[in-house]
Amino acid sequence: MSISSSTPKFRVAICGAGIGGLVLAITIGKFAGRDIHIDLYEAHDALTTAGAGISISRRTVEVMVELGFYEKISHPSSSYGLRLRKSNALKGGFEWFHYISKTFRRNSTMHRKDLVDILKQSIPSSCTIHFNKRLTKYEKQSPGSLILCFADDSTSTADVLVGADGVHSSVRKTFFETVGPGTVDPNKIRHYSDPSWTGTLVYRSVFPAEKLSKLDPSNVALKDFIIFCGKGKHIVSYPVLQGTQINVAAYASDEQKAGTPFEGHWVSDVSLEEVEEAYQDFEPDAKRLLNCFEKPSRWALHVVNELPSFTCDRVALIGDAAHAMTPYCGAGAGQAIEDAFVLGRLLAHPLTTLDNVPVALKAYQGVRLPFSQFVARESKRAGKMYNFCAPGYYDGTDRGNEREEMEILKEKIIDQWDWENKFEGEEGGAVAEFERAERQLQDGI
Repeated sequence: MSISSSTPKFRVAICGAGIGGLVLAITIGKFAGRDIHIDLYEAHDALTTAGAGISISRRTVEVMVELGFYEKISHPSSSYGLRLRKSNALKGGFEWFHYISKTFRRNSTMHRKDLVDILKQSIPSSCTIHFNKRLTKYEKQSPGSLILCFADDSTSTADVLVGADGVHSSVRKTFFETVGPGTVDPNKIRHYSDPSWTGTLVYRSVFPAEKLSKLDPSNVALKDFIIFCGKGKHIVSYPVLQGTQINVAAYASDEQKAGTPFEGHWVSDVSLEEVEEAYQDFEPDAKRLLNCFEKPSRWALHVVNELPSFTCDRVALIGDAAHAMTPYCGAGAGQAIEDAFVLGRLLAHPLTTLDNVPVALKAYQGVRLPFSQFVARESKRAGKMYNFCAPGYYDGTDRGNEREEMEILKEKIIDQWDWENKFEGEEGGAVAEFERAERQLQDGI
């Protein structure tokens, strides 16, 4: 950790103190010490996070090891085998297949709040957190610094701006509305700046495992990671907090509505009756699982369309602001962590100065844009397979050879789960990506 300079070489503003924003601040602090001053702006009045369970993949673990967090997350909750069931059957579905591989064993789950609590403890002294600061836009100021404008009419300045402000990102919106002429097709600005509804509604709840155990002691969801599959919908369930709670996300999709505007609040509380009605044709185990929902909420699942760029001058996007994706690979948080690690290492690099920050940001984009967008496409494909909507594969209709068709789809799903190792034959994770980006930085200076 370098602390040789009493004057920071530049100031980094991070908008959004979610998982990606926190990891970015921690990474910069770890590798640059006080040589870079960080302002972390959070729209809420505390460090909070939405959602419940997240997946901890091999690639995520690699970053946690580099940042010194591995011991804290090495026992988040048990690692589970994965069971898929064909569940759109009133009298009872059946287990489609039970899968455990070396890759899957390395993956586990933990509660989002637990991860945020771990990260909060490692915020560097070079970072100042500003609460109740919701960015509305930013402006470029001569000779190159940035003016940040907030909803409370206050302003601030920074040398480098990173948008970690989620799917609704104000940084992304300003980024594409102000990008130079000839860089982006003017007709596509809103396509890039605005989130896009997938046509999917997600019903979520976390409840005590004991509640399901009392209702149905032999329910398959009590011990394993389960995906209950049906035509156009599926339910994902897995234990968290050492098996004391069960996290459930039930997905109902209408592909005809994908890309259309969603009317109403994106997140809202709903009745248990609405949840149960959506899955009335599912098997008893799934219905009893849904019957345990407490304070169910409905989320309109939105994503960010594939962007042509994550960076421009001294502005960069990470996490959901850059590539909000469907959750079917359980990779959204992990990809934000990888973005933050690679970008943080580049900004903290001894060769990076205020003058060549754009080179460092381009190096970040060079390794992270292709891979994160690949993961987003793989996640979308996975959702179609769970919903029996993947073109050319089993579509939920029994034509007399249902088991044979499902076996073919099963093999495709298993192959898709190895997405971490499928990108253009490249091996390694975020550390290897940083090393490739570092070479780009060195070549570009």
